[in-house]
Amino acid sequence: MAWYRSQFLPEWEHSAPLPVDLTQLGESRFALALCHRDGRIRQEAVSQSARHPGLLPLIVIRCTDWGSPVRESARQLLREVLDVDSALDLAPLILRVGRRDRGAFGVETLGEVLRRATHGQFTALFTSPDRIVRRFGYRLAVEGQLLRPAELARAAAQDEDNLVQDLCATAALTALCDEGAYEDVLPPLLTAANPRTRSAGVTALRRAGRPEKAEAFLSDRSALVRACARYVVRQNGGDPAAWYREQCTALGDPDLRPGAVIGLAECGARADAELLRPLLAHPAAGVRARAVAGLRVLDCADVEQLRPLLDDRAPSVVRETAVTLLPSAKELPADWLLERTGSARERHIRVAAFRLLDARGGVVALRAAVGLLDDPDVKLRTWAGQSVQRWHPSAEMQRGDPEVEQLLDRSRHLFSDHVLRRRKREAKQGGG
Repeated sequence: MAWYRSQFLPEWEHSAPLPVDLTQLGESRFALALCHRDGRIRQEAVSQSARHPGLLPLIVIRCTDWGSPVRESARQLLREVLDVDSALDLAPLILRVGRRDRGAFGVETLGEVLRRATHGQFTALFTSPDRIVRRFGYRLAVEGQLLRPAELARAAAQDEDNLVQDLCATAALTALCDEGAYEDVLPPLLTAANPRTRSAGVTALRRAGRPEKAEAFLSDRSALVRACARYVVRQNGGDPAAWYREQCTALGDPDLRPGAVIGLAECGARADAELLRPLLAHPAAGVRARAVAGLRVLDCADVEQLRPLLDDRAPSVVRETAVTLLPSAKELPADWLLERTGSARERHIRVAAFRLLDARGGVVALRAAVGLLDDPDVKLRTWAGQSVQRWHPSAEMQRGDPEVEQLLDRSRHLFSDHVLRRRKREAKQGGG
């Protein structure tokens, strides 16, 4: 084979080739032998590497070697030398090598060894910064029933990985066998930052015989948690829609939660839009934003009523308003929107106005995008440039509009000469 020719060999094989007898090699040179291109040398190195514990990571890699003799020798050695302490150290490597072809052996061996670990030793897996290691550790712990339900609940509430959260929350609730145990399990789940974990706790309230506590989660910030709370409340004979209506009727309530506003839209009827419209003027930005979103969900958005909210001081309100008005962008005055793309306006207002102008298409969209090419905000300049580059004349545009050619010339730095000529030709011929 060509790669065996001397000119293709690494420099160290020319200057310091490995001796026939590998027993005299130090650890660093032994590492080279374990990675040698010749399978016979790799196999010989594997058979003698037990005296070099620091090379165990390379043995893990050799367990997936394409050469069967090398692979089998490495696997035999790994079975003999891998103990709990070394398994904890090598877990990140073994689990990543396990993704390769022929990598399952290492993962299986790791599992066999770690099943002998003590509860304290497992802590190293649970606190690892590597989420793959944490997932593996919690799977072993759940299979071996090494953690109490309360410990699993705390893990579900504290871990940042979604898979660990789901695994531990499900295991914690499955392991419960008496009502009293819920006292230690439900609080961590119900107060977790992650919505999926909170939703598991809310759903478990019915099984725990405490469905009345689900009412407090009807206004949760997460749609998933609100849906689970509505299910539990209905199963207990309650009416979530009536609860939401009662909450939204108190217009002057400064403690009205935004989740109650959008919750009404999620389970209410179009007639409930009359309760949401007054909330567009609520002092809390979160309530105003959710009222806009609720009107969109109920398909009861009124362009003229929502238009003033494009000037709202809260970015969340303006963002929801822009999303709601996108289907009606052509009903908004173009000059009024263009005025709001000026640099004197706040960034969130400029972004919303440009988003609506871009949705209109035609020369108005091009005019807005070219006008923002010098915007002080880097991201907005970038979005404007991308809008110009993907712009094409719309069907209703006037053929040969001189303004289009002027605007394209102002943005010629965004196009090659060929593309610029093609855009101008399309504009002269009219939209398709």
